[in-house]
Amino acid sequence: MVKAKGEETILTQEKAKWIFQKMVEIRKFEETVTRGTRNGQLGPFAHTSDGQEAVAVGTCAHLSDADYITSTHRGHGHCIAKGGNLNELMAEMAGKSTGCDKGKGGSLHLADFDKGIVGANGVVGGGIPIACGAALTAQITKSNAVAVAFFGDGAANNGAFHESLNLAAIWKLPIVFICENNKYGEYTAHRYASAVEKISDRASSYNIPGITIDGNDVIEVYDTVGAAVERARNGEGPTLIECDTYRIQGHGISDPQTYKTEEEKNLHLTDEECIKKFKSYLHKHQIVTEEELQKIEQSVSEEVEAALQFAIDSPFPEPEDLYTDVYVSYK
Repeated sequence: MVKAKGEETILTQEKAKWIFQKMVEIRKFEETVTRGTRNGQLGPFAHTSDGQEAVAVGTCAHLSDADYITSTHRGHGHCIAKGGNLNELMAEMAGKSTGCDKGKGGSLHLADFDKGIVGANGVVGGGIPIACGAALTAQITKSNAVAVAFFGDGAANNGAFHESLNLAAIWKLPIVFICENNKYGEYTAHRYASAVEKISDRASSYNIPGITIDGNDVIEVYDTVGAAVERARNGEGPTLIECDTYRIQGHGISDPQTYKTEEEKNLHLTDEECIKKFKSYLHKHQIVTEEELQKIEQSVSEEVEAALQFAIDSPFPEPEDLYTDVYVSYK
């Protein structure tokens, strides 16, 4: 899959193109969700993850449909990176019956069990213990599957975070905990709300590895998560990875981000922005040409616009659908 040249990982062209395409899919999807929400074509609100693409894609590059992820209120990118269908995801944004949850979940509750997407979650930290349950399933059934729990820096101060890490550690569950530290829990700065500077330091309390990495560098995410996934598959237990990252939009799309400095607001205009950073890597190693990258971007733009139109044209659920998918029928 990869080869090492010195200390730097060199991706194959196939893997590099996949990573670039998924990062662009997330960026274009989130930009379209922002536009569609503001002009009334989609749902009333959304929490977008543009700027954080490297974390989702660098992680999911190591996962198959048989592996599990749990997500957050900012979960569109995770679902796309894990293989979620763009049409179905966009339709869910609009509350349409063709959505991945038949229009009943919306932005906060995206799921696709066929792809191992156990669900986004509107409760801060709510997906972390659910991921432990998925990992326990994999352990009991000996499926060799791995679970990944995505969560934000705010969730690391939640009791569910600590309980889940402790449980996963003592049972050596095949799970990787991915903290997307975008520096703000809603509008509150991490530096103000947390007693520790590095969330990864909390791993020592549970006798598991913890590491903080550059979440804007998809290669660093890819390398670090790859080692953690392999460790989990080998029965060696969980790892906590803190990815320092950045969200372009505010907490929600209506957030003016008045609590940020101008420098923070404009980080996406610098070379540290994750897609620009990956492009530089691709050019440096001459893996993919600029022309090929432009073709991918154009194709993705058309695909996402088609997904928006699919969502607009799709019907809303019927009134009687209110009573379906509420209970599980046992035979």
